[in-house]
Amino acid sequence: MAETRGTVCVTGGTGFIASWLIKTLLDRGYTVRTTVRSGPEGRRDLSFLTKLPGAYRRLQIFRADLDDPESFDDAIFGCIGVFHVATPVDFENREPEQLVIKRSITGTLGILKSCLKSKTVRRVVYTSSASAVVFNSDGSEMMDENFWSDEDLIRKYDIDGRCYFLSKTLTEKAAIQFAERNGLHLVTLIPSFVVGPFICPKIPGSVRNMLSLVLGNEEEYHYLLRASMVHVDDVARAHIFLLENQDVEGRYICSAATLTISEIAEFLAAKYPRYRIPNVHSLAVKGLILPALSSMKLLSHGFTFNYGIDEMFDGAIESCRERGYL
Repeated sequence: MAETRGTVCVTGGTGFIASWLIKTLLDRGYTVRTTVRSGPEGRRDLSFLTKLPGAYRRLQIFRADLDDPESFDDAIFGCIGVFHVATPVDFENREPEQLVIKRSITGTLGILKSCLKSKTVRRVVYTSSASAVVFNSDGSEMMDENFWSDEDLIRKYDIDGRCYFLSKTLTEKAAIQFAERNGLHLVTLIPSFVVGPFICPKIPGSVRNMLSLVLGNEEEYHYLLRASMVHVDDVARAHIFLLENQDVEGRYICSAATLTISEIAEFLAAKYPRYRIPNVHSLAVKGLILPALSSMKLLSHGFTFNYGIDEMFDGAIESCRERGYL
């Protein structure tokens, strides 16, 4: 099976989406190469990847870093497809904005150059973000792939995650332009908040945000004012769908449900009575009310979502309980 599926590369293999994507690719018979950054003194526990079913024979781990784009050459050489998931994450705006953006763009373009050099990569699936869509002044309550976030507007908001929002927007644009100029087949996947179980060691940021009412993280309640979300397994399947489907082009939003903070609170209180869910009507939650996202383009190609909000929150809560976050 592995020979018929071929070899693919997943960058940033220790992350939430990437690790679940690796798991799904192995389940489907692909041979997978993944890249990870070196840990302190070269030590990093990667057993959550190496112990995956099929990993012993069909998973190879390479050291690579966005700060050294050519370090991805070996991992990509000989692959038929590349999933570029790795991205600098700085939600606290700790690093200079231009440094984060430069690292993201330079690293991504370096990876795309590695794909060209390989002569074997047929398609690249770039993992973008809803933050590359929703921050604009259009005023629409529902947005699709034709919308782009506005760089000046993101800076005007001066919100947590500004560097990340800017880097995802500008990097996706740069990747698309590079691919068009160089004849590289690239498609982008744009997930909303990704929720569900996780195999990576730390709680993913999107899971923490969506469980903020359960965890009691009041400073994150504003993410829930209007939250579009999708199950991590659907996101992994969508990546593979875009690699395997010959008719796809351009950008694809991947979002299965949109709820307000009141709807989320009512859902959680009814489904998980063991947790004290605050009465949101008594809370003065301020923040941006973001538009919903349309996945019609992805669905029109034949993709289907397998999971709803029940499975999203069940999986997320169970993983958090297993790791002691709840």
